[in-house]
Amino acid sequence: MITPILLCGGSGTRLWPLSRKSYPKQFVPLVGETTLFQASAQRLAGAEFAAPMVLTNSDFRFIVTEQLASVGIDPGAILIEPAGRNTAPAVLAAALYLAKSDPEAVMLVAPSDHVVPDDVAFRAAVAAGAEAAKQGQIVTFGIKPTHAETGYGYLELTGDPGDFSPRAIGLKRFVEKPDAATAEVMLASGNFLWNAGIFLFSVQTILAAFAAHAADLMAPVEAAIAAGENDLGFFRLDPAAWETLDDISIDYAVMEKADNLTVVPFAAGWSDLGGWDAVWRESKADANGVVASGNATAIDCRDSLLRSEDDSLAVVGIGLQDVIAVAMPDAVLVADASRAQDVKLAVAALKEKGAKQATEFPMDHRPWGWFESLVVGERFQVKRIHVHPGAALSLQSHHHRSEHWIVVEGTAKVTVDNEVKLVTENQSVYIPLGSVHRMENPGKLPMVLIEVQTGSYLGEDDIIRYEDVYARGQGAKG
Repeated sequence: MITPILLCGGSGTRLWPLSRKSYPKQFVPLVGETTLFQASAQRLAGAEFAAPMVLTNSDFRFIVTEQLASVGIDPGAILIEPAGRNTAPAVLAAALYLAKSDPEAVMLVAPSDHVVPDDVAFRAAVAAGAEAAKQGQIVTFGIKPTHAETGYGYLELTGDPGDFSPRAIGLKRFVEKPDAATAEVMLASGNFLWNAGIFLFSVQTILAAFAAHAADLMAPVEAAIAAGENDLGFFRLDPAAWETLDDISIDYAVMEKADNLTVVPFAAGWSDLGGWDAVWRESKADANGVVASGNATAIDCRDSLLRSEDDSLAVVGIGLQDVIAVAMPDAVLVADASRAQDVKLAVAALKEKGAKQATEFPMDHRPWGWFESLVVGERFQVKRIHVHPGAALSLQSHHHRSEHWIVVEGTAKVTVDNEVKLVTENQSVYIPLGSVHRMENPGKLPMVLIEVQTGSYLGEDDIIRYEDVYARGQGAKG
């Protein structure tokens, strides 16, 4: 079987405000009902695939397991990267880790934030490249270009892709992201394909390639695995060894130097959703080219994208053309569609101003569930807290605030100092400043409560943690 390797990092700043560093685009249902990460895992599930291995960071580890569980997929190993070091170290870590249990394994490395509308066609392309991978080839997947795109790298083929039937053909070279004029020339030539960043190879083939072309990465990644630790079902790569690694993509480290490269052409549709213009293209537009999703209304608009991500926030566009408008509870983006790639400039500008909207998502996800701030004042804050069935917050206390909890859905098991009691819907409990407390959801349905905090300091780091099933340290949020 083929082992999928899902790369699940990145911040997706070009899809701000819906995608942010604290909750990037792969975890969001941008196109369709499932998230991009869930759709990627489902695409690579079936009899021909082993359980997926996931590489992510510590902040996303419980989001990964929660989203996989919700679509019925049981993951294999989940490797935690201490810091982002691009794709080369991540792929090497996956290969070395997999080699310990299955040295003859075949790996399919794929980003988890891409859209492939036709899962059946993609699996057929993977099957077409599998034999070449078993024979020692590094197989990549080339996408049939639909326009002269300057945001993608390209693959130059040794010959014409013909009818784009799934088969392994020769790769001449990798081409960096071109300027507009060069992209037009390559599109017209017919033998340049978009580089999807998806690779298929055996463990032994890719380890040999790293040893030959990026040998300096081998020892630090081996050390990161050797000194890594199992933690609540995850495998944490060693931070000290990982920090010594260069930030380098697998294209630069290996692919552009290797001579055993093969391409499977693919024409059934693909997008990396690298901007709101791509989301517009991948969505179903009306007769006027308008995509209005969520609580959005378009009046006399053309070729525009209107989204509201809050049921209580209506977005209305009148007489718009080539406009992107995306509304969140805490931020609104309005942009000319031709400037979609410049959304990252907005994120940089907000960071410069110190605006939390640049990186923080309004809904703050935790291992036990999530919360969102409803009202924030000088000495008070009101939150909505959602606790998953069977989950529990840490046993904790606060130096600077007291709390009132009102259960609005389900039943909470509440500990306050030495007292433990059940609090049901429409009941409340008071948590005095300094009291040792915990909330749990003992039921089989989500539990939701409203929390009113009052005090001199309301930061998430005002916490003394005594017990925590998620093994977080003092001062960690939630």
